[in-house]
Amino acid sequence: MHTTQAKFFLWAALLLTFTACEDEFIGRDPVYSIDSENYFNAPADYENALIGAYDLLQPTYLNVLLGEIASDNTLAGGESANDVIGFQQVDDMIHTPVNDQVDNIWDWMFAGVSRASYILEFQDKLDFEGKAQILAEARFLRAYYNFELVKWFGPIPIKPEGRFVLGDETSVPRSPVADVYAYIEADLQAAIPDLAVTAPQVGRVSKGAAQALLGKAYLYAEDYAAAAQTLQAVINSGNYELSDDFAGIFEVAGENGPGSVFEVQYSDAEGAGFGCLQCSEGNIAVGFNGIRNYSGPVFDGGFSFNVPVQEAYDAFEPGDSRRDASILDIEAWADETGATYGIGYEHTGYYNRKYLARKGDSNIGDQNLTNPNNYRAIRYADVLLMAAEALNALGQDEQAREYLNQVRRRAFNDEDHDINASGDALRDFILAERRRELVGEGHRFFDLVRTGRAATAIDGFQAGKNEVFPIPFQEIQFSNGNWEQNPNY
Repeated sequence: MHTTQAKFFLWAALLLTFTACEDEFIGRDPVYSIDSENYFNAPADYENALIGAYDLLQPTYLNVLLGEIASDNTLAGGESANDVIGFQQVDDMIHTPVNDQVDNIWDWMFAGVSRASYILEFQDKLDFEGKAQILAEARFLRAYYNFELVKWFGPIPIKPEGRFVLGDETSVPRSPVADVYAYIEADLQAAIPDLAVTAPQVGRVSKGAAQALLGKAYLYAEDYAAAAQTLQAVINSGNYELSDDFAGIFEVAGENGPGSVFEVQYSDAEGAGFGCLQCSEGNIAVGFNGIRNYSGPVFDGGFSFNVPVQEAYDAFEPGDSRRDASILDIEAWADETGATYGIGYEHTGYYNRKYLARKGDSNIGDQNLTNPNNYRAIRYADVLLMAAEALNALGQDEQAREYLNQVRRRAFNDEDHDINASGDALRDFILAERRRELVGEGHRFFDLVRTGRAATAIDGFQAGKNEVFPIPFQEIQFSNGNWEQNPNY
């Protein structure tokens, strides 16, 4: 466990201990007690609470994994048609409000919102040096979790004044998507002035990360002028650049590199178990993506979920260096190295190389749950392509092409593959480039949805239904009629 995360869990344990002790002394005045209402009494308390808010980034492994499975990039895979049935249902677009995996995304992202809101609810209790930075990071995190929620579920309940409490589910409505984006944008706008250009620690939020997320929120909300301006601020800052070696980005040495705008940090320093996947400090998706029954060099084995399809592999043009760095052709690899492997359900012959387990980590506990591979949540190439898309929507095609072609020149190591199109044709090239550049990173499904292309690209996708996922059944029950289910679920 990271030292900072260990501090959070110590704080949580102490909180439980003190509240338990209080119950033992009913009828007496407690000598000393800490609960959530009187916790913040020193700068360290805010720092520890912030660690707790960051901790819910690690369960976003599921958002990435399931987001790919939902798209046309991959099939669910696994051992059989019944292996993690929630994955299989989403892959086939037959998921319902009773789906443990979708339910986990709802629960874990709202837990993140709650932890960030906890800090902001008590922001005025104490003044100290560095508080503005902590509050800005909390606002970014709340925006990040809410952005995930609105992507997945559409209208969601929001409560700017603080945490959700028991009873809110029957009184706080689900806010329209436009209002949710406005809320996300307001949090990020408030955060940006107080964030450092260089984050105080690796893995914490920088000003550029908040600007990039804000630009992305504007893009999803189709405010193209604001998106272009905000994303160009990141580009023009000069703080980021495309790494020359695309494949190296996804190795340990490439973590938090010059093209990294924001990464979710993972560690192999602590074991994990299936009883609490969200507790793992490792990237769970990496083991789930892994090669079934693998024996050979470079990689470790895994469960063979989220297997890329032939169409995704063929989407790369000849000479594109990203193809073999992004998707592993297991038959070619076995021929080259002598490696052996098993055949899982829906075997395509391909694996998500970006997030495959590599040899050399500690393998504490269940090795499939403790992989240290960071998730590159926002990359500079993504920022360039989002800016290109926004500028194209505004008719500023010359600059849009320049950003698009920067990404392509890195992929081909020449200028012979530059795109010269304009208008709608240029937009098609930009979206196709996003697929190639970002395959395996959890963006494709949402790109297809927001551009109105999902129904023609994804087998089983029903327009008017599958643009969002169902609100978990129990949440609808708990709301006692306050929340309606998403259409056609």
